Amino acid sequence: MRTLRSVFSLLIIVSLTTATAWANIKPVEFDAARNRLIAYMLSHQLPAQHYSQVPFDDELSKKAFDLYLRQLDPRKRFLLQSDVDELGAFSEHIDDELRRGRMVLPDAGMQILDERIRQVQAMLEPIMKDGFDPNREDYLESDPKKITWAAGREELRDRWRRVLKLQVLDEYLNSVEKKKKEDKQFREPAAREITSTEIWKTAKETVRKRNVNYLNRLLRESRQDHYNRYFDAVARAFDPHTNYMPPTSKEDFDIHMSGSLEGIGALLREDDGHIKVVRIIPGSAAERQGQLQAEDIILAVAEKGGEPVEISEMRIREAVSYIRGPKGTEVILTVQKPDGVKQVIPIVRDVVQIEETYVKSTVLKDDQEGKIGYIRIPSFYRDFSATRDNGKGRNVTDDTRSELVRLKKEGIKGLILDLRNNGGGALTDAVDISGLFLPGGPVVQVKNSQGMIRVLEDEDAQVVYDGPLIVLVNQFSASASEILAAALQDYGRALIIGGKHTHGKGTVQALVDLNRNLPLLHLKKYEDLGALKVTIQKFYRINGGSTQYKGVEPDIVVPSMFDYLKTGEKNMDNSLPWDTVEDVGHNRWQGNRFEVGKSRLQSKLWIAMNKKFQEIKEESAKAKVRREQTRVAVFLAGMQKERAEADRARKEAAAAGFIDQDAVQGAEDEKEKKSLDEELAGDPFVGVALFLMDDVAGSGKTVGDVK
Repeated sequence: MRTLRSVFSLLIIVSLTTATAWANIKPVEFDAARNRLIAYMLSHQLPAQHYSQVPFDDELSKKAFDLYLRQLDPRKRFLLQSDVDELGAFSEHIDDELRRGRMVLPDAGMQILDERIRQVQAMLEPIMKDGFDPNREDYLESDPKKITWAAGREELRDRWRRVLKLQVLDEYLNSVEKKKKEDKQFREPAAREITSTEIWKTAKETVRKRNVNYLNRLLRESRQDHYNRYFDAVARAFDPHTNYMPPTSKEDFDIHMSGSLEGIGALLREDDGHIKVVRIIPGSAAERQGQLQAEDIILAVAEKGGEPVEISEMRIREAVSYIRGPKGTEVILTVQKPDGVKQVIPIVRDVVQIEETYVKSTVLKDDQEGKIGYIRIPSFYRDFSATRDNGKGRNVTDDTRSELVRLKKEGIKGLILDLRNNGGGALTDAVDISGLFLPGGPVVQVKNSQGMIRVLEDEDAQVVYDGPLIVLVNQFSASASEILAAALQDYGRALIIGGKHTHGKGTVQALVDLNRNLPLLHLKKYEDLGALKVTIQKFYRINGGSTQYKGVEPDIVVPSMFDYLKTGEKNMDNSLPWDTVEDVGHNRWQGNRFEVGKSRLQSKLWIAMNKKFQEIKEESAKAKVRREQTRVAVFLAGMQKERAEADRARKEAAAAGFIDQDAVQGAEDEKEKKSLDEELAGDPFVGVALFLMDDVAGSGKTVGDVK
């Protein structure tokens, strides 16, 4: 158990830092000697401590350069191709820069970027003064991966003309829609009259001011900001979970173990110039409101009744300062859904309702075929403060055990364990919960950078529940939840049902305080050097396969609304690959278990006949088409058509029950919380699980008897 506690203590540090989203960073004055020291430490500690043990060479330098360039101008709206070519001369020499402490790239990048920003500033007023023909057919590619850098200033000017025209038309159409709601007698101006209306003039002025502020904000970024991003690009070249973190004001560091941000309760990350939602925290204001979801991009933030602030290309610490706020106040988020549809989402800031984060259970079915139990585990939580004080803190293992005992008293004939959207948490609980269903034995292997492997075992031979078991997962089941699902799958203890794969995070990170690892020759007291979050270990299943990259592939793959999303570890830059180690050897479960081949055939037929799953397949296919249509119209008729199509798609999705009706109707009031039974009533994942359980409860046999 000492081993489990040490590994888990490591994970606590990681959980506190994965958001990399602090409201305020204590400003550090630029100090060339301090940055040379950070560079030296990164060049030595990253190759030495990172799990991969890859050398910091020209190849890794090129990866770091690609990341650096993307964070410098993520939407390709400032740099010219000639600038990229000039900076490209550094692409293979970042390793040499860091080792020698002679960094040129961050200063060169800042100088070139600031010059281009000032040139765009000079373009802004003339473009706005010339005005726009709302009926002229223009288009703009919204995916920066599909566009090249501007060849010259004229091409850059035309790109900005389209960007500004799009913003003005968007602002104009939003104002028209608002006026229609407020005044039923309002008539939209004819297309040829638009530019002479007050609505159009106001839209232009709003966009002008917004971009003046935006460009000024970019120019306020300090030399140290540029160095910090340079250092972070170097770290992320090793893998997406390795980061350089600049000094943090401890007073503002109130991100909890769950990773939630005080205010709305969403875990965020920077992603190519956007602020993207990673996951929604159970029991949070965002979860209760219901419209903000993982993979949404937050485009703008406003206080109720205030002007929206665009947060694209904003550093995450600054973006979070707009999103957070006092409990009870309302924040208005403008988001872009993964399929490209924009939505305005009002959320009343609040603290996480702790009860909503805990394990829940119910009896799903109670008829002549028998009772089927259901347990939802939102996360692998544990109250460590109580444990450190020699108390008995609440934890997910004890809560799951209590619910199992209660359901057994109800006389259940089968159990569904729901790990969907479970982003992980305490490794020790993933091991302990597996022990509630298994008679002891290995659960997971942990390998470090030296190749040493430790096997973490369930040391309790007692089995709390030995009946038929189905586990539900999806693409947002990650880390500890993947370890639990993988162990139950490897033993043959449970049937796993879900989308194509789980998230695929099979790595462990450690926080390295650079202030505590100073070389002996550098005894000078510099200002806070910050920290490194470094990947140091990797998880492997007991069958030898890693949970990294691939995740857990379910026994029964069912259609999911997430099928069209490019999410998970395999879609992240520089993610560590899937590989294998030795099988540790384990005895297959000899009690009640499903015959996978038979269950797969049964579920395939049931899914094909199930209306809900067919609707999911159709909606997911439509969403995929919308996601891939990244060339947007920049003229009135085209934008009106795209808005009408998006509105129709949302109404169809709401009618089918895939999104809340309030998301379509624009309701601002927090929706009434459904009971657990109401939530699960129309859930197709639960439906197919209940169908597969019928062999057990209906025939009077155990699944193990069904050949």
